[in-house]
Amino acid sequence: MSRIGNAPVILPAGVGVTIDGDMLQVEGPLGSLSLQIPAQVKVQVEGQQVVVRRKGEDKISRSVHGLSRSLIANMVTGVEKGWQKRLELVGVGFRAQSSGDKLTLSVGFSHPVEIIAPEGIKFAIEDNTKITVSGTDKIVVGQVAASVRKVRPPEPYQGKGIRYSGEYVRRKAGKASKVGTK
Repeated sequence: MSRIGNAPVILPAGVGVTIDGDMLQVEGPLGSLSLQIPAQVKVQVEGQQVVVRRKGEDKISRSVHGLSRSLIANMVTGVEKGWQKRLELVGVGFRAQSSGDKLTLSVGFSHPVEIIAPEGIKFAIEDNTKITVSGTDKIVVGQVAASVRKVRPPEPYQGKGIRYSGEYVRRKAGKASKVGTK
């Protein structure tokens, strides 16, 4: 039995869920998200909670059961509170600027790197070195944060680059000087 899939998703005040065929729509104060329900599960709204049940006991049904419940719970949290990922720029002269839906990164290349935010994603900059990626869809927020980090991932020798806030970068020792006797 899936322990995650059996737990109901509690709907907070201001969040509504509608099911139309195999499409589930979640609406809240920050926007709306939709999800196509897999054929292996059945989703029902019972009062102020959403319940996900399996239609069968085969391996795919068991796999999709907990996944569907987690996706619905993430959608409910996203339209109520939103999701965010924080990134830090580490390096001399590394900085970020935001204008509208465009993020401009100066991270040691000969040119600035521009990233355009997809719909529903916002960039916030603090102290020119801290970036916050926020939005309602957890998957898209994580993907955009990963694409920002991919511009200049942290390197292990000096630790320079773009890293997630709180990420630990294992440092390597540089070349040891060769002390030889003749």
